[in-house]
Amino acid sequence: MRELLRQKIVDSLAAMPPEMTLRDVRVPAVRGKAVAVIGPRRAGKTTFLWQVVAQRLAGKTPREQLLYFNFEDERLAGLTAEQLHWIVEEYYRLQPGLRDQQRVVFLLDEIQSVSGWEKFARRVQDSERVELYLSGSSARLLSREVATSMRGRAMEALVLPFSFREFLRHRGVEPVGGTSRLGKARRSELDAQLRRYLSEGGFPEAQGIERRDRFELLRGYIDTAMLRDVIERHGVTHPVALRWLVRQLLGNAGGLFSIHRFYGDLRAQGIPVAKDTLHQYLSFLEDAFMVHTIPIAAGSERRRRVNPRKSYPIDTGLIAVFDRTGRSNLGHALETTVALELERRGAETAYVRTADDLEVDFLVHLPGGEQQLIQVSAELDSAETVARETRALLAAAEEHPQASLHLITLTSDPIPSLPAQVAHHSAATWLLEPP
Repeated sequence: MRELLRQKIVDSLAAMPPEMTLRDVRVPAVRGKAVAVIGPRRAGKTTFLWQVVAQRLAGKTPREQLLYFNFEDERLAGLTAEQLHWIVEEYYRLQPGLRDQQRVVFLLDEIQSVSGWEKFARRVQDSERVELYLSGSSARLLSREVATSMRGRAMEALVLPFSFREFLRHRGVEPVGGTSRLGKARRSELDAQLRRYLSEGGFPEAQGIERRDRFELLRGYIDTAMLRDVIERHGVTHPVALRWLVRQLLGNAGGLFSIHRFYGDLRAQGIPVAKDTLHQYLSFLEDAFMVHTIPIAAGSERRRRVNPRKSYPIDTGLIAVFDRTGRSNLGHALETTVALELERRGAETAYVRTADDLEVDFLVHLPGGEQQLIQVSAELDSAETVARETRALLAAAEEHPQASLHLITLTSDPIPSLPAQVAHHSAATWLLEPP
């Protein structure tokens, strides 16, 4: 085993980063903390680790100070936590002049494959001049577990499927600079690319493949995550109820979801399951990065708990796979894209239900302290639609007077009769704004 570890280190130090699409992942800049790279399966966490290597090389860090080590190797099946220190010893046998003299970077991929890895990671942080990046499948390296296992000594870098900007970059059509000076033809091209993005989603492997193959690929992602990250991991005793829950959440993007109502639906279908169990299943799905939910905006914790949550799939490409109605998903996909972009920007989000029972899609608290009310509408095809969307924003503004008002649509055309206090954004332009 020790010889195998040594050979893998030798091979890794000789390898150069592959060609890749640059990801806009925020890495916390807190010295002394490990970086836990988390996110859904197949979103590109391994590629991101190689991106870190490439960026450090571009910054003149010598190659021998950057160790990428992948534990997803069947030959390492018997590796124990007690043997992990061999990686450190063999690395410094190869690079003896670096120990205690230079800071090195260890990027440990799929480290969760070794039970007890947490103690090894903490010991390396304490005893060596090593900067740690830790990544793994969402089955065993989730955000909650990182916080618990590393005892506050790791911070998270979230890797989601491609954002719209990354989607354009992957295709070689990312706009250079801002979007304010783009001509009409270029804006039309961006709008067309956005519609394609809303349909196909941002999973890297799903880019540019036929619809049937994409559906099978994405369905396989969900099946794998459901089996390994939820059923096997948590010992789920009602897999039928879990599958119904997954179909409901992924096929109803942006919809209100109530455990109480869903519980009643299952009972009507003859599927007995406790409400508490359904609450657990929902939290499991969120931990596995399959869905993203937001609560109602309320000062009372009880009101947030008893009201339905809005649910979004982790990628817009999943919507058509699980929505059996055959309806147009453009509006749902756009709202999902905005919700995920707000997540990337580190915003705290909720939805608003006014005293007059009007709904606003998002109440946003940005990291800098700014508050925004955001309404998302794919098409504003009539004066009545404009009036309905803006009426909800204006009503919500009375309850949240510190928030600026925003309307995001697929079109950049001016909107007649739009109240002066409401800022209109083309979705393509808004998604390309710097965070």
